[in-house]
Amino acid sequence: MDCRKTGVLALFDVDGTLTPARKVISQEMLEFMQELRKIVAVGVVGGSDLAKITEQLGKTVISDYDYVFSENGLVAHKGSKMIGNQSFKAFLGDEKLKEFINFTLHYIADLDIPIKRGTFIEFRSGMLNVSPIGRNCSQEEREEFERYDKVHGIRTKMVEVLREKFASLNLTYSIGGQISFDVFPQGWDKTYCLRYVENDFQEIHFFGDKTYKGGNDHEIFESTKTIGHTVTSPEDTRRQCTELFSQ
Repeated sequence: MDCRKTGVLALFDVDGTLTPARKVISQEMLEFMQELRKIVAVGVVGGSDLAKITEQLGKTVISDYDYVFSENGLVAHKGSKMIGNQSFKAFLGDEKLKEFINFTLHYIADLDIPIKRGTFIEFRSGMLNVSPIGRNCSQEEREEFERYDKVHGIRTKMVEVLREKFASLNLTYSIGGQISFDVFPQGWDKTYCLRYVENDFQEIHFFGDKTYKGGNDHEIFESTKTIGHTVTSPEDTRRQCTELFSQ
């Protein structure tokens, strides 16, 4: 790969696209992304906060990519410079936020699932992350819950209850990863990050694995501002990028 193309941005989801879910990027994939950056501008957009994205993509993530959008782009970096930061707390207000958190914790307390651990709600800058099993579970427990959830639809049912209960708050519920779902104001999905790049690029290619309706890549995949690509693994991401950008 050589000779960088102007006006083209390749934008990547993290879990299931650049890395296995919640695991660290492989050296092979890291080197591939560095080579890809010689061809097109490269950015990442994840639902996790910057600390978790850094754990997965490496301590130099801010300098390894042209753009790093954590929390769907609610916290935005261009190179080493922060260019945006939104607040879920300021948007919703403490009283409504407290009501939502209290109801959610009561729901989880009454939920009959095989395993529960800790950290059921994680408060992030631009969203809440809700996990019925709790984010403190081990990797093995995480994978067991994912299998259980696929059969019993624990997260899907919980989202339906919350959507009906708090309809007036105009919140979006986005199921992603293996054990949790994100909650944020409507319009604060991954398309939020596009405001920082849409005027600078003629082509924005987005690669993600959860592009189906209800998945946390769906809105940006379907956006008229992007060219969407569904991938099944980091290896598939590498294959599709090679076919697309090596011509």
